[in-house]
Amino acid sequence: MQIAVLAFDGCLGSSVLGPVDMLTLARKMISKRGQPEPYSVSTVSFDGCLIEDGTGRRLDVDASFDEIGECAAILVPGYFCELGHSFPATPAIGAAAAWIRQQHARGAIICGSCNGVFLLGEAGLLDGRRCTTTWWRHDELKNRYPRADAAWGASLIEDGRIVTAGGPLSWIDLSLHVIRKLCGAAAAKTAADFTVVDTVPTTQTVYVPQGHLAASNPFLLEAERIVRDAGDTPLSAQHLAQALGASERTLHRRLKEASGETPKGFIDRVRFETTRMLLETTAQSIKQLAASSGYSDETSFRRAFHRYSGMTPGAYRSWARARTVASSSK
Repeated sequence: MQIAVLAFDGCLGSSVLGPVDMLTLARKMISKRGQPEPYSVSTVSFDGCLIEDGTGRRLDVDASFDEIGECAAILVPGYFCELGHSFPATPAIGAAAAWIRQQHARGAIICGSCNGVFLLGEAGLLDGRRCTTTWWRHDELKNRYPRADAAWGASLIEDGRIVTAGGPLSWIDLSLHVIRKLCGAAAAKTAADFTVVDTVPTTQTVYVPQGHLAASNPFLLEAERIVRDAGDTPLSAQHLAQALGASERTLHRRLKEASGETPKGFIDRVRFETTRMLLETTAQSIKQLAASSGYSDETSFRRAFHRYSGMTPGAYRSWARARTVASSSK
C-alpha cells in the first residue's frame, strides 16, 4: 500500500516531514519479522520538484503526481499563513485538488490537516460531508464551502473516506488514523506507544477562548449572556427563545447558521465553557458545579462535559493543572 504526503509551496514543513517520520517509524514497528512492511511512504508534489515551505526551507520531494500511481491514503498538510489570510490559489494547488479528487474516486483515504482541509474543499470533497478544521478558521471554511457540513471544535472527523482534523499538529492524529484504517487498531496502538503520543484531549474546545464564537455575532453574544446569567436555573430552548424575543424556530435557524448547533447543544456548550473555567480556577466539587450549571443531576453534567472535552470533569481538572504547572516551570 502506498501512503503519500502532499507537499506544496507555502505548506507547513512539519506537516510534511512529521508524517513521513511517524509513518516510517510505525511501519518498522508493526511489520512482522520476516514479513514485508505493510505500506510505503512517499512525499509528492505537482511536478516532483523540490518545494519551499512557509518558512522558506527547501524540501526535496520523492515523486510527481504522474509518478506516484494509486494511493491507499494521502495526507494533506496545512499551510503557513497569518490569521485571516485566504487560501492560496495557484496552478499547483489547482492541480493538487484535481489529483486528490481523482485518487479519492479510486478508493484512497484523503486526510486534511488544519487549514489544509481547504484543499479538500477546493477538490469538492467536502460537499455534503461532515468535516472540521482548526477552530479559528471555522467561519472561513463555512463561508468558502457552504455545501460542507462543518463541525466547530471537533478534533477529527471521517466521512466517506474524507478525514479532517484541526490544529497545525493534527497530522499526528491523522497519521495514527491512517495506520488504524489500513493496518488495524492494534497496529495504531503500537505506533502510538512507540512514538509516545498523547491523544488526550480529543476535542479542540478545551483550547478555545471563552466567548470566541460569540465575539463577532451580537445574537450569539446575547444568547450566551442569557445562558450564563441563568446559573442554576434550568433553561430550555423555549425559555432561551423567549428571552431573546424570538420564536423557537428562529432560534434554531440562527444558531444553526452562526455556530452549527442546536439550541440544546448551544446551551450545553456555553455551560461547558463556564464550568471548564471554574474547574481551572476554583476548588468547587463536581457536585457543586453540576448544580450551579443548571443540570438536574450530576450524571447529566458529567455526560455533557465528557461530550465536549473528551474527559471527565475530574480528569480535565488534573490535565489543566498539569498544563499550568508545566507552563509556569518554563
